[in-house]
Amino acid sequence: MNLIFQNKGYNSPMKKRIFLCAINNVLSGVCNEDCKFCSQSSKYKTEIDRYSFKPIEQVVKEAKEAVKNGAIGYCLVTAGKELDDKRVEYISTATKEIKKVLPNLMIIGCSGTASSEALMELKTAGVDSYNHNLETSKEYYPKICSTHSWEERYQTCQNVKSVGLKLCCGGIFGMGESLEDRESLIKSIISLNPESIPLNFYIPNPALPIKKRTIDFNGAVEVIKEVKALISNKTILMVAGGREAIFRDKEREMFEAGANSIVIGNYLTTKGLAPDLDRQIIKNIGFDVAVGCNE
Repeated sequence: MNLIFQNKGYNSPMKKRIFLCAINNVLSGVCNEDCKFCSQSSKYKTEIDRYSFKPIEQVVKEAKEAVKNGAIGYCLVTAGKELDDKRVEYISTATKEIKKVLPNLMIIGCSGTASSEALMELKTAGVDSYNHNLETSKEYYPKICSTHSWEERYQTCQNVKSVGLKLCCGGIFGMGESLEDRESLIKSIISLNPESIPLNFYIPNPALPIKKRTIDFNGAVEVIKEVKALISNKTILMVAGGREAIFRDKEREMFEAGANSIVIGNYLTTKGLAPDLDRQIIKNIGFDVAVGCNE
């Protein structure tokens, strides 16, 4: 997941601002890749909703609801390996229709590996940012996916930067990787200088080959602190998938470690908290929800 907003007041005497982002899984469960962490892979018999492209009018309606809930970033996600012509056309059309009614909403594309040419088409259509995670270290990646390489993922991130889109790039922690793998992943993410970094913590599913999460609360806090120490105050550091399992009732520690953004609502195939509950949690801690891109 991704945000591209500057957090100019992060270290000011003002209250810390928390940026909210919403995800829309506009094409679900139709991926032929074998990523062992992904419930949308058709290789595994996960019990999820599987559907083709959502009607554009439905996506626009859901974008309006996301803004009502406080989101200033909106990520359009399609299952599948790559940003092919059909996905380019769909994401471009959806973006144009959303921007007609919500011109200030930041649109993030997320459709797998992508060429510079395809990414440029998204940029021309009004997409602001592209999300493509490295997922894990270069060294560990062959153990979790055999149908495409880590290098393809890294190249896509470089392509995003080359066409002038903002880059959202993070990974998943707790998939059986070593501490050295976590260090390697963080180093690779930082090398790309992304505008936003989503940190995900593995969500087990009984149908997936990876059976358990191998990171706990303390380990997750350390990951956040380490990434925060390596980035500028303008970088958005988001805690995304797995937040509810790792940080439920401990959100203060998550934000104090350095996170300044969360996903509200549901994720790709798992449920999140109600957005009004997340906003109340932020308020109770003593922080504010960001209402614009330049706070």
